[in-house]
Amino acid sequence: MQAGTPTGLGLFRCAQADRPEKRGLTSYIWTAYLYDRRAFFHKERLRERKGARSEESVKVVLGYSGGLDTSVIVPWLRENYDAEVICMAGDVGQRGGLEGLEAKAIATGASVLFGEDLRKEFVEDYAWPTLKIGAVYGRKYLLGTAIARPLLAKAQCDVALKVGADALAHGCTGKGNDQVRFELAYAALAPDLKVIAPWREWDIRSREDALAYAKARKIPLEGVDETKLYSRDENLWHISHEGGPLEDPAFEPEEDMFKWTVSPERAPNKPEYVEIGFEAGIPVSVNGAVLGGVELLQLLNEVGSRHGIGRADVVENRLVGMKSRGVYETPGGTILHGAIKDLEAITIDRRIEGLKDQMAQRWADLVYEGRWWTPERQAIQAMSDVLSKSVTGTVKMKLYKGSATVASRRSPVSLYRHDLASFGESATYDQADAAGFIRLFGLPVRAQTAVERAAGDGDAMVSKLIDEVIEAGAL
Repeated sequence: MQAGTPTGLGLFRCAQADRPEKRGLTSYIWTAYLYDRRAFFHKERLRERKGARSEESVKVVLGYSGGLDTSVIVPWLRENYDAEVICMAGDVGQRGGLEGLEAKAIATGASVLFGEDLRKEFVEDYAWPTLKIGAVYGRKYLLGTAIARPLLAKAQCDVALKVGADALAHGCTGKGNDQVRFELAYAALAPDLKVIAPWREWDIRSREDALAYAKARKIPLEGVDETKLYSRDENLWHISHEGGPLEDPAFEPEEDMFKWTVSPERAPNKPEYVEIGFEAGIPVSVNGAVLGGVELLQLLNEVGSRHGIGRADVVENRLVGMKSRGVYETPGGTILHGAIKDLEAITIDRRIEGLKDQMAQRWADLVYEGRWWTPERQAIQAMSDVLSKSVTGTVKMKLYKGSATVASRRSPVSLYRHDLASFGESATYDQADAAGFIRLFGLPVRAQTAVERAAGDGDAMVSKLIDEVIEAGAL
């Protein structure tokens, strides 16, 4: 078929030409022509990138979730790039995992779906390092979505390189942070591949447009909630809620929006205690039972959810410059953050604690901005491993109606010494020694005061001299 012959959406629009009162016959045919020409040039650019103007289909690996956006992107790529669409889906702990995704992807036009269980890698290589450094973005966001993106992008790049793909595609919008996170990962891990971002190219501008596109092509949407209000992201670390009524910052989230946690008001009236064991800044046990990372986080999510732990309503500053609102449920992560911070209080000194706080902010910023695959992140992680070597011990947390507070903490390498901290007499600490310490510690203060006093005396002398000159009639 020659370029310029209406196909796909172009043919669909030509079929509407019997409605000249809306746009006119000529307008519809011209739109169809332009649409098909654009699709032709999309294909040619990819073929040129391959190094040959072959007629074989280009290969595009799409990061696939099975939701509305990626279900529509599969046929859109086939129409506009003449592409063989290969889907990649990763299980990072979302409900349902990878179940049913292969059949759904193939039904929408994909040639194959590669699915991979990434849960262990996600927890051990992404969530735990972020917990260890203590990173929090915007004072409240524990980075649940941001830490999953570099892993999913890595898995997508691995598949693309394995199958000899020409391009990578994602379903991120042009307003969000995820487009940056995915594309910076692509640039680091598969820099020679073209990137296709349909939301920055196509005419679809809303969820309603996407639904209309799917229905016009009879794209199966089993499992897609056509009436949903919120955009959600879920993994083992958290579940997020955005969009819909949450776009009004004055709107209080309704209780049926939350999917993991009960409201604190409906949580049990009796507190529950959990004891978490850490080794070098990594959680390894709950209530004495040694657990793998996935099992440990799942357990704390379950316990924390029934006590209403980990809800956070955050207005954050997006990379693209706008402010946005998200509501997050991070029950296990909230418990762990509280526990490790308290364990650090007895196992590291104040200078290391201050250094960790600085590095935590750097880590939070770079992860939020999609700069995971950079030397900066690697350097901070290496430093964190050193600074957290002594963060070993157990912390007992009290969970009650939305709060997670520390009940006790113990460590075999604790820097806390009762004989030093006690207000009573101590053979180790002589209180008389404090006088010499204070004198040396306060030396800069006394020096500054002396300078200011001398300057003040000098001003008084000058003022007195001027008065004397005036009285003498010299001025």
